[in-house]
Amino acid sequence: MRAAMWSAISTGMALCIHCLSTINTFVTAANRMHSTNSTSRQLLRWRPIHGVMIALALIAPLVLTAWLGGAEALQRVRHFPLELLLLMLLLAFLCWNLNAMRMRLMLGGRAGRLGQRGALGIELASKFALCATPGGSGGPVTLLMLLAQRGFPPAKGAAVFLIDQGCDLLFFLAMLSGLVLFSLLIDTQWPHQSLVQWALVGLALMATVVIVVMHYLPGLLRSTSVNTPWPSQYRRRWLARRLLRCRHALKVTLELPRATLIAMMLLTTAHWLMRYSLLYLAVLGVGGHADWMWTFLTQMLAMAASQLSFLPGGAGAAEVGVGSLLLPLMEREQAAAAVLVWRLVSYHLYLAAGAPLFVLYSYRMLRRSPARQTCKNE
Repeated sequence: MRAAMWSAISTGMALCIHCLSTINTFVTAANRMHSTNSTSRQLLRWRPIHGVMIALALIAPLVLTAWLGGAEALQRVRHFPLELLLLMLLLAFLCWNLNAMRMRLMLGGRAGRLGQRGALGIELASKFALCATPGGSGGPVTLLMLLAQRGFPPAKGAAVFLIDQGCDLLFFLAMLSGLVLFSLLIDTQWPHQSLVQWALVGLALMATVVIVVMHYLPGLLRSTSVNTPWPSQYRRRWLARRLLRCRHALKVTLELPRATLIAMMLLTTAHWLMRYSLLYLAVLGVGGHADWMWTFLTQMLAMAASQLSFLPGGAGAAEVGVGSLLLPLMEREQAAAAVLVWRLVSYHLYLAAGAPLFVLYSYRMLRRSPARQTCKNE
């Protein structure tokens, strides 16, 4: 019970940490691209540790499934209904295209003639980099570089990324509020129901506190009249910059034209509802029974747990988090099999589909860099 409560409370912190860290990585990459011409080659440099970490991330779900459910769990995966698997693959494909449509809507024709196929390629390549790097740090950097290759400046690319993150943040805050009301007004029959309800209420209060902090704390941190031994002046400026960037993401999003904002939020909502339905379908496919809202909440909690993993895609922590929350509702073998199928579609499929495009775009980028350098020397 304590573990479930801690997981729920940590979800809100994970959302904020994820937003701040990805925005910081993206803006840092933009600054580096402005400062040097060889940055693209440095960012795309392959190191052996990358291959080791990706290999560990790939085998982690299989190892955990075999350890948790044994041979029977693997047998359930082998007999997973083909029609449900095809439906999950279709949902994943629709999610990719919804994100590509949202990218085209945010760019508004400012990155050249970008059709749905080109936007889908950029989406898959950047998602591969996100899934293949710890903390997803490679995703925003790859997106910025690919947009820069189309003549879209890094500064404007950072603004597009802020809008994208703002839409995701607004969706999760709205879903969190909905989950709180749903759990308080309806008898959900969730495991540890009263505990989850209070944890969700605590999350809503924490989100309110975060909003207030993001509004007032940067001004206090930059104020010269406030003298405290901790944090240091450097740390205060560092924290103020990151809070301002996260606040700016929400501000830029809310200031968009109403029609554009509604369209983007509809695409964002459809994407995450489909994406977070994959676990529910995986549970049905292995013969388990769970409420859709519980599987949605389970994946939100897994998002918090994945922040604690040093492996790409939060491997290991995500599987353990989801499996532990499914165990009260089904047998150990069913939970292990559902987690494996869910990860194969929601994580490994991104790697398989995005890897060829990432390699292709990287090859084109590296081939163009020496050509441009030769032209400048001549």
